[in-house]
Amino acid sequence: MQNRSLLSPNDVFKQIKEFFRLASAGGIVLALAALAALIIANSPFYDTYDYILNGVKFRIGFDSILNDGFDFEVRKSLLLWINDGFMAVFFFLVGLEIKREVVSGELSTRSRALLPAIAAVGGMIVPAVIYYYINMDTPENLAGWAIPAATDIAFALGVLSLLGSKAPVRLKILLTAIAIIDDLGAILIIAFFYTKGLAIEPFFFAVAALIGLFILNNRHVSKTAPYVILGVILWVAVLKSGVHATLAGVVTALFIPMTCPKDPEYSPCKHLEHALHPWVAFGILPVFAFANAGVPFKGMGLHSLLDPVTLGIILGLVVGKELGIFSLLWLTIKSGLSPMPKGVRWIHLYAVSLLCGIGFTMSLFIGGLAFDDLAHQASIRLGVLVGSVISALAGFAILYFARPAEDPAPTPESQWKEQQK
Repeated sequence: MQNRSLLSPNDVFKQIKEFFRLASAGGIVLALAALAALIIANSPFYDTYDYILNGVKFRIGFDSILNDGFDFEVRKSLLLWINDGFMAVFFFLVGLEIKREVVSGELSTRSRALLPAIAAVGGMIVPAVIYYYINMDTPENLAGWAIPAATDIAFALGVLSLLGSKAPVRLKILLTAIAIIDDLGAILIIAFFYTKGLAIEPFFFAVAALIGLFILNNRHVSKTAPYVILGVILWVAVLKSGVHATLAGVVTALFIPMTCPKDPEYSPCKHLEHALHPWVAFGILPVFAFANAGVPFKGMGLHSLLDPVTLGIILGLVVGKELGIFSLLWLTIKSGLSPMPKGVRWIHLYAVSLLCGIGFTMSLFIGGLAFDDLAHQASIRLGVLVGSVISALAGFAILYFARPAEDPAPTPESQWKEQQK
């Protein structure tokens, strides 16, 4: 008699496809990658894990034919290739998302952009102030002030999507807008505060690449390959200049056209965003998490949570984010500058403020720019992991038990106002 409980290969394949279609799939894979890194970092395989990431160097490119000239050789450890190279693709996707939202999305009008913009500013300033206050007596720690100011959009939306219908649609839109503006703020912070030692000669190549991107955009070139080629040149030049190379990804994305003159239905920006999203969500971000989340707990105890860097990050993410975002959401709505999102209650807004405390990818990334010694890296990873987990669990629990708001039936007047936004 055939055992009907066994799944055929086709059934397994279909279930895997269905999983990757879930909105929460990216966050789940990201969490599993981080968990795998933690397990390996606290196992006998840690030395191998560390050697592969930091001990092996990979070289790509070629030397300049000119004596003492700018060369296109890049030689880095695997960890730096992931953090400088792979993450440039992630920031390229972030740039595409920012452009789409500004041109035709939730940030395209003042009324739509005002509430998440004000909230995001509060969500960056208050965590930074908390971190600074806790570490102000230790000047060597102050470089990490921006670590708790970041939000991991993939993780936060992944947690929100696990709630299904318990999370109002408008809440997901608000969280996305806040996280995107937060990402923009993180990009500016990296550009202005984490750039070390500028080299002038590579800037000439960067300017040439930018001019090429401008010409392509100005002539409405809709093929994305030329933009990508110039983006790679820009990435190498920016990397060699001393500015963090991931910024090249954002700048390149801003030149990708939104429309195609020959085909009004086709958007190069949106097409590239959709094509890249699965690669970033299920490839680049999990690889980054696996390479950066490995914290060896040997020698750590409860006292480790009281380390100024660790404590500053935890309180910045858990307390600073909710205080900064929710207080400014409350002030903006109560003052009449922006209306309360439809179908949303105050408890929902508070939960979103907590979910924005999931720093993870962006916080680990900024932490790697702020400090490069092992002692600080351990403190950073512990603080980011603990703070992000607390924020995720608290936000999820509040939304799970929150009473849904009554969403009144739209009137002709309200529909007309919505269309005018």
